[in-house]
Amino acid sequence: MSIKIEQVLWNRQIVDVAIHGNRITRIAPEISGEFDQVINGRDKLLTPAFYNTHCHAAMTLLRGIADNLELFDWLNNYIWPAEAKLTCEDIYLGSKLAILEMIKSGTVFFNDMYFMPQETVRAVEEMGIRAAIGMIAIDTTTADKRAQYAADCQALWEMRHDLSDRISLTLAPHAIYTVGEKALRQIAERSQADALGIHIHLAETLREVEECKSLHGVTPVEYLDKLGLLHERTLAAHAIHLTDRDIEILAERKVTASYMPCSNCKLSSGRFRFRDLTDGGVRVTFGTDGCASNDNLSMFDEMKCGALGAKNQLNSSTACSVKEIYNAATCNGAAAFNIDSGVIAEGKLADMLLIDLDSPMMVADHDLTANLVYAADSSCVDTVICNGRVLMQNRVVPGEKEIVRAARVAARRLLG
Repeated sequence: MSIKIEQVLWNRQIVDVAIHGNRITRIAPEISGEFDQVINGRDKLLTPAFYNTHCHAAMTLLRGIADNLELFDWLNNYIWPAEAKLTCEDIYLGSKLAILEMIKSGTVFFNDMYFMPQETVRAVEEMGIRAAIGMIAIDTTTADKRAQYAADCQALWEMRHDLSDRISLTLAPHAIYTVGEKALRQIAERSQADALGIHIHLAETLREVEECKSLHGVTPVEYLDKLGLLHERTLAAHAIHLTDRDIEILAERKVTASYMPCSNCKLSSGRFRFRDLTDGGVRVTFGTDGCASNDNLSMFDEMKCGALGAKNQLNSSTACSVKEIYNAATCNGAAAFNIDSGVIAEGKLADMLLIDLDSPMMVADHDLTANLVYAADSSCVDTVICNGRVLMQNRVVPGEKEIVRAARVAARRLLG
């Protein structure tokens, strides 16, 4: 498959862009030749796509199910009881709905942690997006459920060679308060043996930190480091309540931190130390969390809320630049998962967006990156290309009405 994007704005120039297979092969003022598809890029901005580094995709079906609650009350009394009703088909439909929402808002990759992961894989394969799918571990549940989680993860592992190259697998222990020390040590050993990434909630709440200190005499970061779970393939979701030493450890171990400003604000989890982490050498990315705690999957919201949160946390209007924020949503996320993209350049994987410059939110055009961070929303995304395939054009995703209709039926059934 070959694609030419004609006369699009990129890097303050009007250019043509050629894509062959899944990579960008040429960027030039004009490109001639035959192409399978030609896209009119006039009045459009070419920009990297977004990479969502922490998500619970199928929770789209739980959007709005519980509000105005403390995290552990929210989890124990509302979310987990609702999740107990989810079927395989629900996970599949909820994941497809999530992927549709992500495509519509410019995201081409998500790092997922959820039950029945093989159903999320099925949705990813069909929708053409990228994903890292977590093989989840939770000890604090019934023996039957633990056995089911293990069976699901083993089935997913056994099919790994049949998966698209757009999909990778990670080990996903939920958190230190839901997974015991023995299991965490085993996960650390398997991560090293099979070169697998680790995806875990970390230092999300003060309660988590206080309980860890009481039980183990150290912070959650120090605890995981002692168990061998922190390394260059580890993704720490939230990472809010950190000491200066914690930040040093994360940097030394080359851990990636996923910043979720919207979820953090809604659940009042605390203030992420964006400046301290970035200056300390920790790679910072953005995630959306699940739709029950956000309640959408738009990286535009995360960028704006994240920038404002960073400034508010330090009480400084110079706490972060738009370039740092935009990089956290794009190239940092791609780099964290070894995806050869996140920038528009010859030879890179063809993951990209065409932004509608005729949107009122993109005018004036003094600084288009600032517009994307602070002004734009998903309605500005006209076209989405992932791995050299057009997933959305003129804001239309094939089959989107059927996806919405089926997911609505599933969500209503959950409410009885």
